[in-house]
Amino acid sequence: MKTSADRSELFSNAPIPKAVATLAVPTVLSMLVTIVYNMADTFFVGQTGDPNQVAAVSLATPVFLLMMAIGNMFGVGGSSEISRALGAGKAGRVRHISSFCFYGSITAGLVMIPLFLLGMPVILFLIGASPDTYDFAREYLVYIAWGAPFVVLSSAFSNVIRGEGAAGPAMFGMMLGTVVNIVLDPIMILSMDMGVAGAAIATVIGNISSVAYYLLYLRGKGTILSVRPKDFQMGNRILFGVVTIGLPATITNILMSLSNVVLNNFLAHYGDTAIAAMGVAMKANMLVVFLQMGIAMGVQPLVGYNFGAHHFQRMRKAVFFALSCTLVIGLSLTVIYFFHTARLVGFFIDDSQVIDAGVPMLRALMISGPFMGVLFVLNFSLQAMGKAVPSLILALSRQGLVFLPLLFILDGAFQLKGIIYAQPVADVFSVLLAIGLFFGITRKLKEAGEKEPEETTFQRAS
Repeated sequence: MKTSADRSELFSNAPIPKAVATLAVPTVLSMLVTIVYNMADTFFVGQTGDPNQVAAVSLATPVFLLMMAIGNMFGVGGSSEISRALGAGKAGRVRHISSFCFYGSITAGLVMIPLFLLGMPVILFLIGASPDTYDFAREYLVYIAWGAPFVVLSSAFSNVIRGEGAAGPAMFGMMLGTVVNIVLDPIMILSMDMGVAGAAIATVIGNISSVAYYLLYLRGKGTILSVRPKDFQMGNRILFGVVTIGLPATITNILMSLSNVVLNNFLAHYGDTAIAAMGVAMKANMLVVFLQMGIAMGVQPLVGYNFGAHHFQRMRKAVFFALSCTLVIGLSLTVIYFFHTARLVGFFIDDSQVIDAGVPMLRALMISGPFMGVLFVLNFSLQAMGKAVPSLILALSRQGLVFLPLLFILDGAFQLKGIIYAQPVADVFSVLLAIGLFFGITRKLKEAGEKEPEETTFQRAS
């Protein structure tokens, strides 16, 4: 296992391609695992041949994303604070941040249980459950609600651990949860004939497995992170720093959930087949989105560390290298998807109506496929630098201020065809906005100057 000093050397002195690869490859693999994790429920529920159950899982997805959003507030905010603290040589602050994120995640998850259970009728109404999908969606969400503390904590600490450069352990924790989920899905959904309830239970057990692994990692000697109660601290701008940087990530996920709810309500006017088709198309599109996001998340600690150490030139080189990687991956996958669209949609469910409706939806989502990585890399870099306001602007734009109005406008003008093009149009706008915000900030950094790479206090202490 790599030590903290080894990771500090990687952050500050390793060649950029090596540093990015070391951090990003495990993170990309983690995102692949996340894709499988998200696809598993839809795939195995789809094997029941019941479009209503598939639609119910799609309807319930925004609620699950909301739990992950709260985890991301502690995870992304904590990761950014930790990487910058490492770059500045503040090892003690790292321990305080990680302990705060741990207990904050647990508390948030516990609060969610009664909120979701007591508010279930309202939630089902808001997500657009129909008489055919109501009972299925409720059954799925009841089990997910009981697992909220584990979902939040798993989401948070996959990012917190990555913040100190431990991309491998972060990946393994996610992979363990996914393997457990995939093994349990066919048993519970099909063999035990539990349907959507089995899918939800398998998901919760998978998250419990990830949390158990992260706790074992945190007890080891290869980490500077701490979850000890005595290291818990909210002052010294820890609460403020974690929340202000994590909030844009949370808002992104909340808006993603909200936009999915609104989208499903629009699609409901065209029947449950349209909801199921869009759910499948979005699952298939996850491969393109999450691979590029994986590179962006992988480079985030490298950006944060060098920003904290005032090594701005090295930081910019890391960002540009990550951008080139995402462009190549995005373009390659987009070409493959356009030639095999029907096969990809049909992978999830053997229903000709869903496949026919899903093909144009997936192709519309793929319009922004080649350059979505630009948005992710620049946004995660802004978060790593502690730039809360620009990150918040981007969070509000893609899934909120641009996407939601477009749904109303395009639905009124073009009906179903207009709805499926709202997301790629919002993506294009957000990419252009991200480019403008990021290069405006880095131009100021050039004027401010930077320090030459040097041994940090943290390295000397290690």
